[in-house]
Amino acid sequence: MKYYLIAGEASGDLHASNLMKSLKKVDPNASFRIFGGDLMEEAGGILVKHYKEMAFMGLIDVLANLKTIGRNLDICKKDIFSWQPDVVILVDYAGFNLRVAEYVKNIGIKVIYYISPKVWAWRKSRIEKLKKFTDKLFVIFPFEIDFFHLNGMDVEYYGNPLMDSYHQFCLEKVSGKSIKDELIPGKKIIALLAGSRKHEVKRCLPPMLRASMAFPEYQFVVAGASSVEDRIYRQIMSGTNAVLIKNQTYSLLDIAEAAVVTSGTATLETAIFKVPQVVIYKTSIFNFIIGRPFIRITFFSLVNLIAEKEVVKELLQFKLASSIRKELGKILQVKEYKAKIIREYKRISMALGEPGTSERIAERIVTLLKEK
Repeated sequence: MKYYLIAGEASGDLHASNLMKSLKKVDPNASFRIFGGDLMEEAGGILVKHYKEMAFMGLIDVLANLKTIGRNLDICKKDIFSWQPDVVILVDYAGFNLRVAEYVKNIGIKVIYYISPKVWAWRKSRIEKLKKFTDKLFVIFPFEIDFFHLNGMDVEYYGNPLMDSYHQFCLEKVSGKSIKDELIPGKKIIALLAGSRKHEVKRCLPPMLRASMAFPEYQFVVAGASSVEDRIYRQIMSGTNAVLIKNQTYSLLDIAEAAVVTSGTATLETAIFKVPQVVIYKTSIFNFIIGRPFIRITFFSLVNLIAEKEVVKELLQFKLASSIRKELGKILQVKEYKAKIIREYKRISMALGEPGTSERIAERIVTLLKEK
């Protein structure tokens, strides 16, 4: 069958690529066209548009790029109509994907949403669009099941695909080279995960680096994202002793003593690796003031949302460097505090299910398509 997949950021690229590999196992003659990234292309997708050309976030960024977003949407609709896939699989990226869903549903093609938009956090009104324009919604967090059921949607949960990625890493690292060889011998590592979007790195990495100055006995390593140019990292890191390692986040987390993480999927990946962390987020003052009244959740990190309590400290917007120093010091110096975080991580990992999520969902998708 013919599958059209759309992902708008690095985490979506990862999960969609694993789903594509699993679809190939169930449907060996599957063909793919994609709006996505390098991993989806490596998995066999014909790339129509890279997510680097689509990564707009926040009201100001979106307003400034309305023409580009409109062009991308037109390209996507025309390409779908021309190729006539059996199904369009949408991966998060709600602002763009919900508009695609409406178009695709109206021309009679099945729509499957894999990794729900975060309507439980903001823009709850989007639930009605999900009901109207999708044939099936797969969720990846256990707390989403009750949320959608309470809002009249029948969703399916087969675990979290990050467990697949972690399991695959554990299998491959046995014969792989450790990144310790690239770092200062004898120093313990603290990972800095500043996000996969350019604006996140520009806002969140500077306070992380300022905080690092208080811990000269540790080696601070920045997990570079492929979607952010090296020159941006070099500019921000100038004058610091931090090291940049790109596209090896899991290898870094595997050896890290602690981490400072920009809120997003990376917080959950850090928890799966049992690395104590401080979670931060910083946006523009305009986005912060305009957006905050619409946030409907107690916590903003996935770790705390899944645990339904504070497991890791969340720091938002102001005085980040000093707050990071204080919390990181507590993690590094108070053994009982660190041990408590790791105990909670184990419970969270259990809630995410066993590896094989991508394969279970792929089998379910093919079954659904055969029912048409």
